[in-house]
Amino acid sequence: MVVNTWEDYEIIKTSKGMKLERWKDIYLLRPDPVITWDLGDFSHYKIDAIYHRSSSGGGHWENKNSIKDSWVINYKDLKFLIKEMGFKHTGLFPEQALNWDYAREKIKKAKREIKVLNLFAYTGGATVSCLKEGAHVTHVDSSKGMIDWAKENVKLNHLENRPVRYLVDDVIKFVKREIRRGNKYDAIIMDPPSYGRGSNGEVWSLETDLEPLIKLCKEILTDNFLFFIINTYSANLPSASLKALIEINFPNQKYSVDELCLPIKDVKYSLSCGITGRITNE
Repeated sequence: MVVNTWEDYEIIKTSKGMKLERWKDIYLLRPDPVITWDLGDFSHYKIDAIYHRSSSGGGHWENKNSIKDSWVINYKDLKFLIKEMGFKHTGLFPEQALNWDYAREKIKKAKREIKVLNLFAYTGGATVSCLKEGAHVTHVDSSKGMIDWAKENVKLNHLENRPVRYLVDDVIKFVKREIRRGNKYDAIIMDPPSYGRGSNGEVWSLETDLEPLIKLCKEILTDNFLFFIINTYSANLPSASLKALIEINFPNQKYSVDELCLPIKDVKYSLSCGITGRITNE
């Protein structure tokens, strides 16, 4: 699945483990481990900032030109705040635009009140998208900083008065509490990391914790749920494994498992950006 619906974002060139991207009018050069080919250097391209990895872990941004602390990019009728973050991130994963569009279309067609649970919700790309179509959204992330950023994105889109609640919480503990409370959701979106820590230092491991979390989430889905989206960026969970997890836990539901890709300017191939599984009753 190639995301070709962006105007404010594009990949300009890829080579030697690096990708040059345009984020509106800012050009960033960042590492990407799936780029294993050599198409020459980037010396003839405009570059505003480069992310350098450190041999001891992490890294830093080198700004070649003056860059604001944050700037706004548009996706269709949505707006998102972009920043240079530690560990090469910018606060947005452009390939997820396909899932934003999918969620919005499903919510729009439902023509009823929809409750969405966004887990590992990060800076709220999916939250903004679902709010835009009138859904009620519960946004859960273990990082207060990411929650604050998500609130900025919601406000940027003038959606702060829509029904949304934010929780700084460990995802597994939150879902278990929702089961005890008897709360149900019409849609769940999750974007789990390979490894992470909860709000109180709880350890998350994709390999050992994903299926238990899927089983817990099944208990808080309504009988006629709209969709359940599971994203993964880990090489340790290939598409065949995600497909197996879905078939085992949702044997009677329709589903799809696809690789999300972004086009690269002026070449015929695309850049792999992770896997997404979508489960639906339709």
